[in-house]
Amino acid sequence: MHSLLRLFSVPLRQRLATLPEQVIQEIQEIRVREERPLEIVWGQKYSFVAALSGLCEDPTLAYRPTREDCSTLLEMLTQHSLYTFDEELRRGYITVQGGHRIGLAGRAILEQGKVKHLKEITSFNIRVARELKGAGSHVLPFLVDTSSVSIHHTLIVSPPQQGKTTLIRDLARLISGGTASGSIYGLGRGLKVGIVDERSEIAACDRGVPRFDLGPRTDVLDGCPKAEGMMMMIRSMSPEVLIVDEIGRQEDAAAIHEAIHAGIRVIATAHGLHHGDVRRRPVLKELLDGEVFNRIVVLNKRAGAGTLEGVYDAKGDRMELAKPVESISEASLSRHDVKDSLLDWTGNAALRIGNYAKRGKEDANC
Repeated sequence: MHSLLRLFSVPLRQRLATLPEQVIQEIQEIRVREERPLEIVWGQKYSFVAALSGLCEDPTLAYRPTREDCSTLLEMLTQHSLYTFDEELRRGYITVQGGHRIGLAGRAILEQGKVKHLKEITSFNIRVARELKGAGSHVLPFLVDTSSVSIHHTLIVSPPQQGKTTLIRDLARLISGGTASGSIYGLGRGLKVGIVDERSEIAACDRGVPRFDLGPRTDVLDGCPKAEGMMMMIRSMSPEVLIVDEIGRQEDAAAIHEAIHAGIRVIATAHGLHHGDVRRRPVLKELLDGEVFNRIVVLNKRAGAGTLEGVYDAKGDRMELAKPVESISEASLSRHDVKDSLLDWTGNAALRIGNYAKRGKEDANC
């Protein structure tokens, strides 16, 4: 979060710097809107940044970014060269160092009915990216295919900003980690992982080098469209597991089929409220009806962003684990004395999963 402050004008930077440290540590979004209240999303709360200092709930007391504030932010995001970021502006977002994605809104310039450019940009959504090691440890046991000592084809579903990217980032680390992590879940060895990071959010590459820990056997194709990137990875990097974020187009489905037919396991994410909701999207319906994905992981924020709602098989039946899932902390990866400590990766108490929940305290104390 502190690295983002350099992007803002002095007035914005000064007011954000007055926020309590706990709030700064939990910020998920900073919403900058010209001449409208400055807003942040933190934890599970929405608050305005006061004109003088700290937070306030009354929008009339909030600081209102000026045109100069917004112009400075855009200049910093584009490194003082709007022209070189023309493609990003057309898509409506810019990803900056650290994997932070900034959504943009303004006036669209059309050409033959398609967006050619954005101008008069007056709204910014700064989404703060964080690395949370252990985020995947309570999900990975569901995904391991013990028959082939690999990973099931998996689709991870949730609405925006509820933990999908954080989860696949840590799954990449665990799956490629070998005996240091994977043996606990039945993998035994690290697998070669390929990530197609179209929006530069998963790996946060800087000059091609990932700045997040993705494990020792992970290769990243940064800034490349998903469908084309998947085909490039298949041809050139021989991954055993291929990870992509936010699928939904027909070409994405075609590339996934190519990967599967090449013997590569796929982990992908998609926007949706729940397992049934994604079936309303034609491309995803085709993949789910064809039982391409053996596991569907559904996240929500009932107990904090990233809460595991459930894991389902290809037919839509809820999966269960015979044993309790340990705490997600890194310390628990090397010991097995944790009993009643199932957490989601925000530290909130998560849903008890499967048979463990049904058996109650008697089995929990065994």
